[in-house]
Amino acid sequence: MDLQLEGATAFISGSTQGIGYAIAKALLDEGASVIVNGRNEARVADTVDLLRHADPVGDVHGIAADFARPESVEALLGQLDHVDILVNNVGLFGLNPFAETSDAEWNRYFEVNVMSGVRLSRHLLDSMLARGRGRIIFVNSESGVNVPANMIHYGVTKAAMLGLGNGLAKLTTGTDVTVNSILGGPTFSDGVSAAVSHVAAQQGVATDAMKAAIIGANQTSLIQRFIEPSEIASLAVYLASPVSAAINGAALRADGGTLTGIL
Repeated sequence: MDLQLEGATAFISGSTQGIGYAIAKALLDEGASVIVNGRNEARVADTVDLLRHADPVGDVHGIAADFARPESVEALLGQLDHVDILVNNVGLFGLNPFAETSDAEWNRYFEVNVMSGVRLSRHLLDSMLARGRGRIIFVNSESGVNVPANMIHYGVTKAAMLGLGNGLAKLTTGTDVTVNSILGGPTFSDGVSAAVSHVAAQQGVATDAMKAAIIGANQTSLIQRFIEPSEIASLAVYLASPVSAAINGAALRADGGTLTGIL
C-alpha cells in the first residue's frame, strides 16, 4: 500500500528510543521528513546519526527539549514551523504506591504526559486547520482505560490524554485534519527492557524467564507476549497517512487483546 507520506514533515516527541524511535524510523522509511526529540542534545544527535545511517537519503533532524520544563518546551516550539504530522509520544512511566505519590510527582507526570500534548497541539493545530490537512496522534496506553492500582498516577494521565485527543478531534470538523489515539498494550520498549533486566538481576533469574513470567501473569492478554515497538509504529504510520482519513476522534487498540471490552 502506498501510504502517500513522501514529503510530509513529522515531529515525534520522545523519540530517541522505544516506541518513539520506532515511529520515527517507520515514517522515515515511508519517505516523510522526520524531526526527533529527546531531553539530551547528545542523545538526540546520536539518534539522528543512527537514522541517517539506516536511511542515508532520508531527511531527519533533531531538537532537544525537556517536557518537564515549560521554558524548554517554549524554546522547542520556537523551532517548529511547518509540521504535517504530530506524534505525541513522550511520557513518564513508573510503579508507585498511591499513598506514597507526592503532589510534586503528580504534577511532574501531568507536565510531561498531558501538558506536552496540550502545548504541542495548541502550537500546531491551527496551522493544520488553515491548510485543511494534518495528523495528530497520541501514543497512549490501555492503562488509560483500565487504570492499574500500582501506578494510578500514570493511568490517570493516560485517561486525561484520551480526553484531550477526543476533544481536539471535535475542532477538526469538515477538514482533513484528524486526531487519534493509540491504546498500546505491554510493549517491550527500552525502558521496560531495562526494568525487566533489573528485576531479574535482583531475583537471580534469567531475563527471558522474568520477561515470560511478567507477561504470563497478564491473564487477559490474547497474544501472550510483549508487543514490539515496531508493531505500535505500524499503526501510527497508518494513522499518519492520508489513506486513514476516515478515522478521526478514535482510540484504536494495539494492546494484544489485553483490554476485555468489545469496543
